[in-house]
Amino acid sequence: VYDLVMCHGNFLNADHSYIHKNKNLKGFGSYGDIMIRDRKMYVAPTPFALTDGTERQVTLIAPTGFKFGIDLKHSGTITRIETPRLIRGYYFDMIEHTLTPSYIDNPNAGKKHTFKVFRAAKSLGPTVTLR
Repeated sequence: VYDLVMCHGNFLNADHSYIHKNKNLKGFGSYGDIMIRDRKMYVAPTPFALTDGTERQVTLIAPTGFKFGIDLKHSGTITRIETPRLIRGYYFDMIEHTLTPSYIDNPNAGKKHTFKVFRAAKSLGPTVTLR
């Protein structure tokens, strides 16, 4: 293995309340009988894009409080802070091919989420930090 990061899902997104639903509408096209499907695709940054010190290492990122044994060693602490605003929805202009987001205030703005970074006990890798 050249490099590998396993991370808890909360490291990428701490909000568990959204329930994704595929929706559609009919009436598109010159005859009005084409259906448009709204199938969202979410692209989260990889842990490699969010951290320094994970290249060429095998790394585990877990929430604070994770119980680890003697086969792992602590290799850093990372804190992520929730954003001031959240995307509530968006408008897609089919002529201009643009997406326009609408925002709401994040009720958890500024909330800190702390994660511990672990490696194999015999690893010589660097301390992991947030970019």
